[in-house]
Amino acid sequence: MTTKIAVAHGDGIGPEIMEVTLAALRAVGAPLELVPVEMGASVYARGERTGMTSEARDTVERLGILLKGPMETPKGGGVKSINVTARKLWNTYANKRVFRTLRGVDSVASRGRHPIELTLIRENIEDTYGAVEHMQTHDVAQCRRFITRPGSEQVHRYAFEVALRKGARRVTCVHKANIMKLTDGLFLKTFYEVAADYPTLVADDLIVDDVAMRLVMTPEAFDVVVLPNLQGDILSDLAAGLVGGLGYAPAANIGDHVQIFEAVHGTAPDIVGKDLANPTALLLSASMMLRHLGLLDCASHLENAIETTLLAMRRCPDLGVPPPPIRATRYRELLVAAIEQTKPTEARESQRERMGVSLRTELGRTQPRVMVSPKSGREEIVGVDLFVESSDPPDVLARHLAELSSSALRMTMISNRGTQVWPTGSAFTDCVNHYRVRFEADGPRTAPELLQLAATVSERARLCSLEMLLRVDGERAFSLAQGQ
Repeated sequence: MTTKIAVAHGDGIGPEIMEVTLAALRAVGAPLELVPVEMGASVYARGERTGMTSEARDTVERLGILLKGPMETPKGGGVKSINVTARKLWNTYANKRVFRTLRGVDSVASRGRHPIELTLIRENIEDTYGAVEHMQTHDVAQCRRFITRPGSEQVHRYAFEVALRKGARRVTCVHKANIMKLTDGLFLKTFYEVAADYPTLVADDLIVDDVAMRLVMTPEAFDVVVLPNLQGDILSDLAAGLVGGLGYAPAANIGDHVQIFEAVHGTAPDIVGKDLANPTALLLSASMMLRHLGLLDCASHLENAIETTLLAMRRCPDLGVPPPPIRATRYRELLVAAIEQTKPTEARESQRERMGVSLRTELGRTQPRVMVSPKSGREEIVGVDLFVESSDPPDVLARHLAELSSSALRMTMISNRGTQVWPTGSAFTDCVNHYRVRFEADGPRTAPELLQLAATVSERARLCSLEMLLRVDGERAFSLAQGQ
């Protein structure tokens, strides 16, 4: 049965590597019907700030599969990346990248004692990639970081499902919960809650900086790794460097309805039209797509031909020295010939892998879904953090606001850049013109009470923003300042 997929050729070298990829898909006999969609620089140029036409959006949502070349985002003007927009628009909550030692690619991994077969799964929607930013003062910018229980559960469950289908034994959660105790703490807590449903797999966790070192020293020790968005973005590029660069690192963005398979390297405008584009990453991403569709013979056939081609080209890493440079036309010739000479194989353990999600589960959806987990306990508002602009020293600011403190609602702390500066602090703590002033109560308060307090404070110092302080079942659900 033929499967329809949307295809966006991309910008820069995108059309060149997509041509090679589509030729390879035809050569392995993949039963696909290709539906072109308009996305990228040409759409931006026509004034569409999302970088995709409405027809392209409708087509992708109808078909559920998008094979996508690299795309350019215009610089400046506040225009969002089309790549990030597509992932978030269609809630592709898991970014999956597979890093393995490829025959014919001289890399850090190929020169090591053990081959790499690493799957890195990055949460794809939340974290600082929510991109909710504000200038609080002329000197202070703020970015809100969102980690949610439903979002974390989605990506963790996907990671465990991938591990089962890969035949893996271990899933490692990477985090910074030793510092970001609420956000990364929630990500880690949810990981172990999900792990309880997969007793045959080993579940463990490591701090992100430790993992960065271990990936360089012993990458073969890892199997399936799951991370928050920003940490995953950084470490996935590190892992790509181990196997030869982003030109050898396929990527999939997985959601319950839409899945995007893409090359995540740049558009390389400096080599457009010079026959120097490396199509390997997009080819491997297309192979991931074939596996996702259950076309395992086509996928393994393509993978075998890619490695045969790389061996024939004696390829060096992207950042290495010649010889010889990749020629896209020569690559295509060798690849099509290799497809004729090779065949599918089930030899590799990861051949059994599936993506672990169903396709197009909600074709009739007309509204965004709101994901809310059951409340685990009683929530009470017990105070407020007021963020104010002031160029005064901490003790002077405290005196200005002291009379607003009462037995019912006490000013308990002032911090600057996360460090407590009142009632205790150090003269060697340099401050900026942005303070957090905390008022706390012994018992529950109402939001109108605290908003009235905020209004009164705003008469004495410019109010930048505020956050309500919660207790859940009597436990504090907000962070302390450093030194508090």
